[in-house]
Amino acid sequence: MSKILEKQLKDAHKEGAVTIGTKQVLSSVKNSKLIVLSQSVSKEMFEKIESDAKKEKIPLVNFQGTSIALGKLCGLQFRISSISFTSISDANIKSILKDTETEVKE
Repeated sequence: MSKILEKQLKDAHKEGAVTIGTKQVLSSVKNSKLIVLSQSVSKEMFEKIESDAKKEKIPLVNFQGTSIALGKLCGLQFRISSISFTSISDANIKSILKDTETEVKE
């Protein structure tokens, strides 16, 4: 699991710089800087968010875990199937994308 992603999720949640929930993420794609989707997201919803993200040129992270694991990463006691960052630096986005690409290859 990407330590950078974990730290950014916790920091952004504390600062209120995230949108949590699949429907909320879908409706706020334009305001997003980075979207993280867990494996718990339905295929239809995943494709819809992925399509909207591509149109807006927003990077998408396919989190290799369940909504329970994503919720725990944010330090929350409930499931989070999708989350989007509304405020995150480009350097952090690149680090997260690089980390998650490496994980998928392993």
